[in-house]
Amino acid sequence: MKDAQELAGLPPGRWLGRGLRALGLTEGGQVSERQLELLFGEGRHPDADRIERGLLDDGVDAATARRLTVLGQPIEETEARKQTPLLGVDFTFRPQASLVVLWALGDDHTRRVIERAHERAVATALRWLEDEVAESRWASGRGRARTPALLVAAFRHFDNRDGLPLLHEHCLILNRVQRPGADGDPVWGALDTYRLYQHVVAAGTLYTLTMTTEVCENLGLATVPREVTPGLRPVMEIAGVPEDLITWSASRRRRIEDALEALTDRYVKDHDHLPGDRGRHALGWWAAQETRPAKKNPKPLAQLLAWWRASAILCFGQAFIDGLLDRCRAAGAAIRARVDPAVDVALAAVDVAAVVFTVREKFSRRHILAEARRHLLETLRGRELTHGLDDSIADRALLRYSRRHTVTKPGRGAPTPDRMTYTADFPVPNRWWIAPAQGTPPRESSRYERARLASLAVQNAIRDARIRADTATEAATTTSTVSAPADHQDIEGKTASALHVVDHPGRDASLTPAQRAAAVHAHQQAAMPAEYLEGRTTDPATWLRTPKNLDRLAAHARAAEARRRAMEERPTPEQPADAVKPTDQRYHHGNRPDQCRGAGRNQ
Repeated sequence: MKDAQELAGLPPGRWLGRGLRALGLTEGGQVSERQLELLFGEGRHPDADRIERGLLDDGVDAATARRLTVLGQPIEETEARKQTPLLGVDFTFRPQASLVVLWALGDDHTRRVIERAHERAVATALRWLEDEVAESRWASGRGRARTPALLVAAFRHFDNRDGLPLLHEHCLILNRVQRPGADGDPVWGALDTYRLYQHVVAAGTLYTLTMTTEVCENLGLATVPREVTPGLRPVMEIAGVPEDLITWSASRRRRIEDALEALTDRYVKDHDHLPGDRGRHALGWWAAQETRPAKKNPKPLAQLLAWWRASAILCFGQAFIDGLLDRCRAAGAAIRARVDPAVDVALAAVDVAAVVFTVREKFSRRHILAEARRHLLETLRGRELTHGLDDSIADRALLRYSRRHTVTKPGRGAPTPDRMTYTADFPVPNRWWIAPAQGTPPRESSRYERARLASLAVQNAIRDARIRADTATEAATTTSTVSAPADHQDIEGKTASALHVVDHPGRDASLTPAQRAAAVHAHQQAAMPAEYLEGRTTDPATWLRTPKNLDRLAAHARAAEARRRAMEERPTPEQPADAVKPTDQRYHHGNRPDQCRGAGRNQ
């Protein structure tokens, strides 16, 4: 392994995690091939060879000596029950495509900044998994214990299977941790890997938020949203990196999209309707597997960097590539001048709760926390944030805008907060149809699009109530004292010095309450990209009813209705063209196996 890494120009693997101390390993130390074979291949101590030799020299028999080097249950016992032993899971961390492009085409200083931010973001995500998520389970889940000490072997790779830039880190997490035994002494047991997988999205959003913030602060950059898949959450990319350059580095995605289009067409022919959310996910996975190329021999990083730069210069010109970082800094400076480094906690909590509820209906704290981190990245646009701000928003969203859905069974203890499920009572907008472009079939509005509309409606109701309350307070008082809005007083009274509690510390303290409320609205408006503001404000009751958007909405509705009718009235191959069912029969369905999955699609 060491020779292959040196030949490919890859750095050696590194040991990470608090669990290393129990095995005598040091964090940041190099991972050897024999250590990997023993730990992840046999479930034994990484220094088992030396330990076993010492035991044999002391007169211990071979079977006992080997058993004493095993961590937890021997894999032979698992294989005897005809089960495959799970000794590790692979968490892979990768930045956004625009950051990968800057890393691949930038100078040495830019690459060092991005790589250091990547390392710290990986370490932050792993620490969060240790502190908040990692648990050991035994006796079929009846026994559980927190185990804040993981063993991780991290390997960094630089390219994808096509040889194009893709900075990413493979973190092999050992499925063995120490927990307190019956006599109080530590024993080795298995991780609750299902719980790890449940929190993978929250860990990924923490990595993205941490890395993007550090890179933007160190290089003077900012982020903008990029819609990758219509109707789904946008990806916050670095401002100034053009779409064409991101597409240049995403050849695999282009192949997946082509294969997905063919699979979707086949699905429509077989089922006579477009796939739903779960169907789209399944087809996307199928397309990714069909287009997955075989691994190639790795090349040294210096050779890859030279090839990437030459390829980009051929496509976009040397002047464009040489001035890429300056262009990104100019775009970032314009955004930073327009967006203050502040967050309105009340509106953030509403947005997070409304989005998660509309998308999922029932949710846990991990879903709220992941959405809070997305909200911070979208609102601050790469500016530095106060530590713990994501937890503060998540706690407020659960406390004020959610209600508990989990019911404690008689005779059992109440579950921990991170195991409870919640729901909410936000109004859910009706579905609507969207006609994207000529020749493209109409699609139904996604849950995320409906969630954004629900969130904006509730946020504006809170703004209106806040302005009315503050205006009344301003008229009733003659003093110059400025009081916090009613929905901020409880938190501001506890920790008034925190950035995310004061919300807008840079504002002049002499502002009246009404002016403060208007400034909050202006800040949220400024945080939205310019392309989102065309013909509308953040108030959906305003932007939906402008003459321009009413005409646009009517045109989309007419086009979508015409395409829907054309698709529904299209004859099937089994029947002649004149044998189309009448309207009342087309809309009548009996009980079908897929009735729940396609409920309401013909309405």
